[in-house]
Amino acid sequence: MNPVTGLALGRIVIGATALASPDVAAKLFRLDAARNPQLPYMSRLFGSREIALGAVTLVSKGAARRKLVALGMAVDGADAFAGYDAMRSGSVNQSVGVGLTVPAVGAVLAGAIGLVTGR
Repeated sequence: MNPVTGLALGRIVIGATALASPDVAAKLFRLDAARNPQLPYMSRLFGSREIALGAVTLVSKGAARRKLVALGMAVDGADAFAGYDAMRSGSVNQSVGVGLTVPAVGAVLAGAIGLVTGR
């Protein structure tokens, strides 16, 4: 599977999980939903964004697809920064911060590979 399709499908799966079951998403990201009652709301916002970005990337072609991949890379870069900043500020411990940051950086790299290889 090419990296762009994989990223798009991954976005849809993670987004659907966050939208349908914020508690499961919180556990997946190792966040403490019990201590943050607003987390389900934020998870659903995240989920709808991921579903939309993944779906529109899957159906796009050519220059539009490349622009959507670049947009996804920007979103994933912002997510990586958010994970790092949460760790730096102490909002999450180092283990959780790394777990939030590394997959986002990986998604940026996968998007870059997809753009370079034209897939």
